[in-house]
Amino acid sequence: MSPIGPFSPRSPEATPDVASGQIPGLAGAPVRTPVRSGETQTGPGLWPAIAGRILTRQLWIELYGLPGYGLTLSSVLGGGKVTAFAATPRDFRPHDPAPGKNLLIGRFVLAGASMECEAPADPWNRPSPSRPFAVELHAFNWLPALMAQGERGAREALRLTLAWSETFARWSPFAWGPEILPRRVINLACAARKMGAVATEAERLALADSLARQTRQLLRPPGGLASRAERLTAAAVGGCVLAGAPGQSLRRRALAGLPGALKTTVQPDGGHASRSPEAGLELLLDLLTLDDALSQLSEPTPEAVTGAIARLTEGLRLLTLPDGRLAGFQGGGPSIAARVAAARAHDEAAQTDPSHPPVGTVAGLVRIASPLLTIVADAAAPAAGAWGASACAQPLALEIVCGKDRLITGSGWTPRSTDRQALRLTPGHSTLTLGERSLNEPLGGWKGELLGPRLVGPPIHVTVDERDGDDAVWLDMEHDGWNEAFGLNHQRRLYLDQRMDELRAEEKLFPTPGRKEMVRQIAAPYAIRFHLEPGVQASLARDRRSILLRGASGRGWWFRTDGPDVAIEPSVHIDAGLTRRSLQIVVRGSARTDSESRIRWKLSPAGASGDPT
Repeated sequence: MSPIGPFSPRSPEATPDVASGQIPGLAGAPVRTPVRSGETQTGPGLWPAIAGRILTRQLWIELYGLPGYGLTLSSVLGGGKVTAFAATPRDFRPHDPAPGKNLLIGRFVLAGASMECEAPADPWNRPSPSRPFAVELHAFNWLPALMAQGERGAREALRLTLAWSETFARWSPFAWGPEILPRRVINLACAARKMGAVATEAERLALADSLARQTRQLLRPPGGLASRAERLTAAAVGGCVLAGAPGQSLRRRALAGLPGALKTTVQPDGGHASRSPEAGLELLLDLLTLDDALSQLSEPTPEAVTGAIARLTEGLRLLTLPDGRLAGFQGGGPSIAARVAAARAHDEAAQTDPSHPPVGTVAGLVRIASPLLTIVADAAAPAAGAWGASACAQPLALEIVCGKDRLITGSGWTPRSTDRQALRLTPGHSTLTLGERSLNEPLGGWKGELLGPRLVGPPIHVTVDERDGDDAVWLDMEHDGWNEAFGLNHQRRLYLDQRMDELRAEEKLFPTPGRKEMVRQIAAPYAIRFHLEPGVQASLARDRRSILLRGASGRGWWFRTDGPDVAIEPSVHIDAGLTRRSLQIVVRGSARTDSESRIRWKLSPAGASGDPT
């Protein structure tokens, strides 16, 4: 039986069909968005990428599957025998040691699922309960918690690691794939020296050889542009840990390719090329680990690495909201405050004055603020091509933090939630939809298996204009994604009164200027969604146009609108890989396709004059 059971990357469960269902928890929200054969993703066409992937994928599967391939990763053919460890890189990610106690008794709790395998058994020769569980398991994301249990934890970690090395000595598409291998190498590299301290000589040599083989594999295909910086960073960290000429050779090769990869991945404004704030956070944490490993070897950190750290830190500063977590957009979850704080601990320019919150734009995410309100808006198109595997079709989406309460947010979807692909669609965030459709959808079927679940569909063009005034900010955003189906553009205009801590907004649907095709239907139903953070209380007032919102602090905020139909409906939110129930405000109506339609709404502190009774 396969070590990951029925949840292999080729199984139907790994790429769920979202085309015919509904977004779980979003009542009455069909997600069907037909993609005709002539349509492409936002960017280059699919077919050249498909043809190239078919050829290269089959090539490396055949090559790496040969019985003698493992010899090319061995210490003899790979640059010499590794006999010791040179560095103990610091893992800057905070880890809860509590799960390590369960691991000592053979209980693995990962990605919301569990497995029991008390020693001398191990989890490698049995099916995993889910694919996310298998990813976490083979990435060794459980290792830091186990290492926190002292010498006993180190011995159990060594046993499990050597058992994995025996079971998966030969390359396999899942366990050695580019999604999992970089994380496993970094986790092993940070723990290798401590595991080696409790190992026999034979065990230490086997551990060093296993790490060397995996590090060498990182420098070879498969891979891709979107994961190149992560793979080379992990390879460089592995090279720092392995002593002698083999380690030096590996880190030199990795560091030689890293500048080009970082230039492509880390944008000048500090954003990640995928536009995911969480992806930028995770890359920053890996680069900090690499910087620490190089300093332990008394080797200078390349300028490209220090520059990327500086840019990512600057971007992270803007994308960290007042609750200490990240803005959640484009496949990036909010993470946790401790993880964000750990990545920002070295930031000498960290914001300390709450009366002057940071504002600006990173990776197309625009942040505006007043003393009590922080708004982040998605003012750019989803990432294209390989970067689109974690993208979301949610232009002009909003997150709003009132004080330190995150009230309005999105579904929280991340690539870890492989069984919730529908939450990447337009209704899955706080923006407007027409006809209960999605602008784009994830690529599925055999094409998605080849290229990953990148977004496909008509291109989306977004324009943005921001202006500052006396104690006020105007933010105007517009996109043409609804032009093909309805002949309409969507404009979202925000006015933030910084003196009154009041946000006023107008949603406008208007005929696309210069459109050539005639739209047959005269009216299109719209829905403006405002997803609420789990735990936020929402109460509809008697006027049926106002809703009182209260977050964890208990402070009230009024949401008001002149939309024709306002309702509080159930929703879902992904939090740390687990699905939680939440609520959403939905403003519904019908827009004409031959004229303008306007819907206004505002958010203001409760207690102001004119509050509904």
